[in-house]
Amino acid sequence: MKHLGTRELETERLLLRRLTVADAEAMYHNWASDEEVTRFLSWPANESVQVTEATLRHWESEYAKNNYYHWGIVPKEVGEPIGTISVVDQDDSTEMVHIGYCIGKQWWGKGYTSEALNRLLQFFFEEVGVNRIESQHDTRNPGSGRVMEKCGLQHEGTSRQSSRNNQGICDTVHYAILKEDYLIGAN
Repeated sequence: MKHLGTRELETERLLLRRLTVADAEAMYHNWASDEEVTRFLSWPANESVQVTEATLRHWESEYAKNNYYHWGIVPKEVGEPIGTISVVDQDDSTEMVHIGYCIGKQWWGKGYTSEALNRLLQFFFEEVGVNRIESQHDTRNPGSGRVMEKCGLQHEGTSRQSSRNNQGICDTVHYAILKEDYLIGAN
């Protein structure tokens, strides 16, 4: 893998970019303070914009690493971040990245998350040189799985009581796509 860090990426409707402390108000109001959005995540809804600012300061410091990948999802028509998509785990020995995402509920069902994930597939397979991209979701959050399926990730199974989120210990559904699968679909 040739790590490139969080580069600005673009799609027809989206700008995927680094987040800064200047994004705190948008992040707090658009998704981070919403318990419905964070319901199946491992971090709780932010109780104040100051909590969001502290998170953003941490992310800003991490951007110096070439193997740190964390984007704000910014629809061009909105002009501010409405969610994030990032690498939440990686393994250089198997050339794997694990992607996680969340988006404000006002923008659910509009295809933004699928569009962002598709752009990351292209970036990681074609530029970084990963071999496997995987993701997972709580069994009670099938909408997240539909995003994965729409992007060509294949269902690999369900692990019982294998993770913990804001709902407690949960079953997780696993999806992945290999570079060879992506290349077949890209042709």
